[in-house]
Amino acid sequence: MFHPLPLFVGLRYARARTHRYFVSFITWVSLAGVCVGVAALIVILSVMNGFESELRTRLLALSAPVRVTAAGTQRPDWAEVRQQVAAVGGSRAVERYAELQVLAVHQPETLPLMLRAAGSDTAAELQTLLVEGELAPMQRGEGIILGKLVAEQLGVTVGDQVTLLIPRVTSGGVPDYSLREFGVVGMFEAGIQDHDGTLAYASLDALDALGAARSGAEGLAVQLPDSLAAPAFAQRLRLLLDARWPGQLTVTDWTQEHASYFRAIRIEKTMMALILLLIVAVASFNIVAMLVMVVNDKRTDIAILRTLGASPRALAAVFISQGLVIGWLGVLAGVGLGVLIAHNVGAILQLLDRVAGLRVFDADVYYITQVPSELHGADVLLVAGCALLVTALATIYPAMRAAATSPAEALRYE
Repeated sequence: MFHPLPLFVGLRYARARTHRYFVSFITWVSLAGVCVGVAALIVILSVMNGFESELRTRLLALSAPVRVTAAGTQRPDWAEVRQQVAAVGGSRAVERYAELQVLAVHQPETLPLMLRAAGSDTAAELQTLLVEGELAPMQRGEGIILGKLVAEQLGVTVGDQVTLLIPRVTSGGVPDYSLREFGVVGMFEAGIQDHDGTLAYASLDALDALGAARSGAEGLAVQLPDSLAAPAFAQRLRLLLDARWPGQLTVTDWTQEHASYFRAIRIEKTMMALILLLIVAVASFNIVAMLVMVVNDKRTDIAILRTLGASPRALAAVFISQGLVIGWLGVLAGVGLGVLIAHNVGAILQLLDRVAGLRVFDADVYYITQVPSELHGADVLLVAGCALLVTALATIYPAMRAAATSPAEALRYE
């Protein structure tokens, strides 16, 4: 005989063809609801992961994973600092960098900009974001590369001249400024408004000529093979430099500089997961309703089992087993469907575009024209675990109701 008995009876109830078609219908609706909820959760989290990865790539194309700057007005010996940084294991390259707050003037428009020096690694990443022009003239110190929104607001194109006004303070403490003309040799588009509308790039020699070193807006940019290792590397570097130059240097990594972007994504992912988890919860309510109707339909069976010696706990386990089979089959089907869609979301949207003309991201409106998807095993396990827990909780009330059934009351009217 099959053991344990509660599991045997529960599985038999789950696969039995009942004459109560409404109960059968609710069973299938419950299974489908759990499946759709789990699949939707996996797909949405995968797409959010893809957008986060895309954002990280674009942000790192415009800044170094780790930066070292002066904490005060005292200028350290950057050549010595560079040697110390290069000696820390894990870095790929260490370069000087500089940046200046300037005013870009192209009559009649004036726009505040952050002018940055593009080292060799930054230039290589910047090359992938260029929408017009080329890097070579800038690297020779002959021009400037503007963000696309900056160029549009100033009304300039490649080949036009832009005047930069650089504010400074004289040795006597008197505010002053200098002017420098640059030719626009290229435009980039990162797809991030805060960068496309505020950043410009020139050569390091050009920024040195503009007085970046005198203003203190200089430091070291550290490139890493793995940008995700930047926080740990920055912590090790911070301890090393504090021992040699206490309080004189500041070490920051890209997760600190762009924390607001990724905090917003994490909040969106959490809220989206909670909202979509409600689909699973609604499907679980259907499981509760279905099991309650099954308990009412099987009152005679429950009474017979009790008279044969089955304990209330064993009867509760019967209906818990039946509910878990239905709920967990829905979870497994949802995991399979969600993983399949997450791996092929781009191809599915392309098919919808060709068949129905449904275009999610129009190239005329959005810089990102494809929906990125990045499936993480941890997300799949978390979604499946939460769904399994919710469906398991849904079986408790019907099981308790079955366990509380009185054999005498159940058989009295049979």
